[in-house]
Amino acid sequence: MTDAKTEIEQTVKDHDVVLFMKGTKAMPQCGFSSRVAGVLNYMAIDYQDVNVLADDQIRQGIKDYSDWPTVPQLYVKGEFVGGCDIITEMTLSGELDTLLGDNAITFDKEAADKIREANG
Repeated sequence: MTDAKTEIEQTVKDHDVVLFMKGTKAMPQCGFSSRVAGVLNYMAIDYQDVNVLADDQIRQGIKDYSDWPTVPQLYVKGEFVGGCDIITEMTLSGELDTLLGDNAITFDKEAADKIREANG
């Protein structure tokens, strides 16, 4: 598991925004991963996707790394943000906008507002 931990740490360190998910940003393979990737894609956030289904060590390793039992998992600037429910809540409350802005992550504010309008 050390190799997986090293790979996870390197990925999280090398990219400002990382989504560990089932599938890819272009083809999510579960509803929760699809929801988070959909939000990130719609908001035009540049992020690295990691398909945990492609590597069992990464799939288990990310759960151990974050001490969080489920996937997807979103990281911003090396910090674990949360899974699907947390990202959904943060998007709807505007907290995700604040987190991204505070970390100088470029995103489409108008798209974020549209998500909130559609769900308000």
